[in-house]
Amino acid sequence: MNYPIDIVIAWVDGNDSKWQQTKALYETPKNTISNKNTTTSVDNTIQRYRDWENLQYLFRGIEKFAPYVRTVHFVTCGHLPSWLNTKATKLHIVKHSDYIPEQYLPTFSSHPIELNFHRISQLSENFLYFNDDFFFTSITKPDDFFVNGIPRDMLALQPVVANPQNPTMSHIFLNNSLILCKHFNKRNNIKKQPNKYFKLGYPLIYFIYNLLELTFPLFTGFYTTHGPSPLCKSTLAMIWEKEFEVLNNTCNHRFRHNDDVNQYLIREWQKLSGHFIASNINKFLKYFDAGKDNKAIYQAITNQKYKMICLNDPCFDIDFETGKATIIKAFEKILPDKCSFEI
Repeated sequence: MNYPIDIVIAWVDGNDSKWQQTKALYETPKNTISNKNTTTSVDNTIQRYRDWENLQYLFRGIEKFAPYVRTVHFVTCGHLPSWLNTKATKLHIVKHSDYIPEQYLPTFSSHPIELNFHRISQLSENFLYFNDDFFFTSITKPDDFFVNGIPRDMLALQPVVANPQNPTMSHIFLNNSLILCKHFNKRNNIKKQPNKYFKLGYPLIYFIYNLLELTFPLFTGFYTTHGPSPLCKSTLAMIWEKEFEVLNNTCNHRFRHNDDVNQYLIREWQKLSGHFIASNINKFLKYFDAGKDNKAIYQAITNQKYKMICLNDPCFDIDFETGKATIIKAFEKILPDKCSFEI
């Protein structure tokens, strides 16, 4: 491999009392969602911040299943897990204040954190963005994510879905689409790279969606696999140049907001630019709502059927403690030993 691949992990310790106090200073009744029946322009739900206490298994998985990774950039507001070995050779601890412009801080939204990644010191051009709910469960190779420095991804169209359980995300995905429509003509783009819209091996449902979308002159939305994002630092810098006002407004929101865009704008921009290798990445990644089907999650981890899984914290009530215990038990089966990132 003649180019480095880094990983960026964004993490928050929702149990940190100092962080909770700071967050409370910026909360007001109008931007706090008190229950699932309340709809506001700000997303400040408990699922955004609670800790499943399984982050160490992400680091163990990196060391065991992705040894080619050059550096892990661990991004936090300043707090760190008690078990983290801060002197680990491959670890770069990044505080928000190290790279996010001061006017956007403090932030309690993932969007300013994501949209400023290109400012991280020593970050490689090619990097994988990990939420703290993505995990390696089997051996991977560099070209699962990049081929000769070009991201491997899937270009799949899908209308933006109005989701009353998580309305803020519906707004954000629509905002992303509006920006992309501004810079890319849908029908010209399909003519320019038809083999990337209709790639043999894509999941049948998205092959069909792409065919149906030929009917509409403008983009109605995009499907992006909820897993590690293969990103290019230069793409993010370019979007800041072309859409400064939109990104600046997003970064000025302390909490997730209906007017935001998010990191999927970067990923889709890469695809529409043709800067990606078309591939069905769903083959090695499985998505779960954590705590909803504990038996299926346990089997997926312990059987190591997939190279990676996503354990998303759902926006509905679950038995949190039972789900957390099941997930930890499963990871202990395949990753029982401490790694160099742990004390």
